[in-house]
Amino acid sequence: MLLTYRALKRRALAKKLAITTPNGIDESSYVRIGGIDQWISVRGEDRSNPVVLEIHGGPGASNLVFTPRTRAWERHFTIVRWDMRGAGRTFAAGGPEGQGEMTLDRLYQDALEVTAHVRARLGVAKVLLVANSFGTVIGLRLARNHPELYSAYVGTDQNIVGGDRDRSAYEALLARLARAGKKKQLAQMTAIGPDRSAWSSHEWAEYAKTVVTTDPLTYDTMKTVVVRSLWFSPLHTLRDLRTYLKGQTFSEQLGPQAMTIDEYAEGTAFRLPFFVFQGESDVLTPPQPARRFYDEVTAPVKDFALIREASHFASFRHPDRFLDLLLTKVRPVVTGEAVDR
Repeated sequence: MLLTYRALKRRALAKKLAITTPNGIDESSYVRIGGIDQWISVRGEDRSNPVVLEIHGGPGASNLVFTPRTRAWERHFTIVRWDMRGAGRTFAAGGPEGQGEMTLDRLYQDALEVTAHVRARLGVAKVLLVANSFGTVIGLRLARNHPELYSAYVGTDQNIVGGDRDRSAYEALLARLARAGKKKQLAQMTAIGPDRSAWSSHEWAEYAKTVVTTDPLTYDTMKTVVVRSLWFSPLHTLRDLRTYLKGQTFSEQLGPQAMTIDEYAEGTAFRLPFFVFQGESDVLTPPQPARRFYDEVTAPVKDFALIREASHFASFRHPDRFLDLLLTKVRPVVTGEAVDR
């Protein structure tokens, strides 16, 4: 019965995803990036719309599963979704042995190659960079270093790794565990300590898992948005889903690498429009550190907005609200035109 319902739901979602407009685009394929085959999907109803390049989170968590939830975005933007090495279909193509160098520097270089491919394939001078969660670590570097390639930067679930300046998320987790009487988890999280740069891959993953499962809104989002998107994705078979999860586990090795960064030391000067749209109640990447960093940023245009009733995965829990922010705040800056909705 469950599989029958899944099949019916996937069929309905596949129908919803069909792009039939004359100037639309719906293509996906492997592209040789960084010496390995990496999966890139391009979807939109009008090729003349601004091109969005997403830098997904996780690490290892492809955004392809959210395509049905973000279908409305494709009326106003051409959405490029890239499965990084270690993620989704890229991980499936080569397996653990075929992912090559798993470092932040390599992912950064991959992103630049993907950007060059997208600009050439779609014939655009610049693309709009939209990064979420773990992807914002790479996204900030791209935006900071290459304003000639990107029309603007949009960060959501924005990570700010600030050289151990902020321990609020860690301290809030300990407080939640203490209030709930979770003595074993409290001892485990206390033992790893607040210095994220000293965590192992396992400790980093356990921390993230504990944060997600101890906050009601985040846990609800994981169940109703993330897990449902995985289960009903018309773009993924059951085997694909198993591989997806294996890719996330494989990519955990990247987590501690990101924790050694100091975004303030890397720089707060951005020579392109800079936007942060954060979940108001995000406990994994809280809005307060993101706001403090934003306040230090200098950029030609900048804006910060909170997405109400949202924790982590804010853009996918409320894709309509995120789209509204893109249309009212970002698209006019990128195109120089008012939005006709």
